[in-house]
Amino acid sequence: MTAPLKAGPGRDWADAFAAASNDDPEIQAHGKYFTCTYLLDATDRSYAIKVESGRVTEVTTDPGPLDVPYQFAIRASTDTWRGFGEPVPAPMHHGIWAASFQRDMRLEGDILVLMQNLRCITRQIELLRVVGSPV
Repeated sequence: MTAPLKAGPGRDWADAFAAASNDDPEIQAHGKYFTCTYLLDATDRSYAIKVESGRVTEVTTDPGPLDVPYQFAIRASTDTWRGFGEPVPAPMHHGIWAASFQRDMRLEGDILVLMQNLRCITRQIELLRVVGSPV
């Protein structure tokens, strides 16, 4: 993987996340139909991530409420997202289901779209261990 390690929040993180996702062989193998836009909301910062056929084509940093339409949102506190960005995450920071049951993560919107793309989104969340936390 050629993505820079532990990018800072904001535009640098968005670019590193897009590169890591687009260069990831697992996402490219599973992502032929992975097309959606979703929101990663970390309270202090948010990102609308647009994916087309398995490739991140645009990441909008801190979009306004009407700037970018998205199908679903993954919302959590800064501390929870920082836990996901650790090389070896602590318990309940290793996946969105654990964090939504035991931490403060919330899954909102069209959950069907999330479920249809679950393997690729799970892999993108795992890539936070490489590129770092979005906040």
